[in-house]
Amino acid sequence: MNSIKANVVVDAKGLSCPMPIVKTKKAMNDLEAGLVLEIQATDKGSKADIKAWSESTGHQYLGTVEEENVLKHYIRKASNDDMLEKNHPNVINNDELEIKLKDNDKIVVLDVRETAEFAFNHIPEAISIPLGDLEGRMGELNKDNEIYVICRTGNRSDLAAQKLDENGFSKVFNVVPGMSQWTGKTTGLNK
Repeated sequence: MNSIKANVVVDAKGLSCPMPIVKTKKAMNDLEAGLVLEIQATDKGSKADIKAWSESTGHQYLGTVEEENVLKHYIRKASNDDMLEKNHPNVINNDELEIKLKDNDKIVVLDVRETAEFAFNHIPEAISIPLGDLEGRMGELNKDNEIYVICRTGNRSDLAAQKLDENGFSKVFNVVPGMSQWTGKTTGLNK
């Protein structure tokens, strides 16, 4: 049984990315420094998303407990209320990526969505490394390549781009708004 005490509980059950993060951000804004937030989610990808978001904002990710198919994520609010969420500075839009794909075969498209999302629909040239696996699989990427990181909406890809940048990848770009509005070529189980 869960004996972890949270000061505020956010219900994000049944919601998929980016909604658990959106609800977490809103609740965190109203929370006093030092207090603990519990986010209840059913989206398996929320574990990596919430952990990465916490790290990018400076809040303390305490951990995740699974109870009866509900992931309970715990975050302690940082003591600096003026903390601003970091965003990766290099951003391009979908149209710009589509042009780069047509003009240059030396770029890498890194899709950080969950493997199921990727399987059903993805850019043909893309490499699949879910956000939660990125830390352990960075060695599969070449630091000299231009890497264009994409997800469904631009949130997970932003966190992944920051993580790559922190690890010495200097030519990293976040693609927004991502696959939710991608009109270029795709492949997958639905094709």
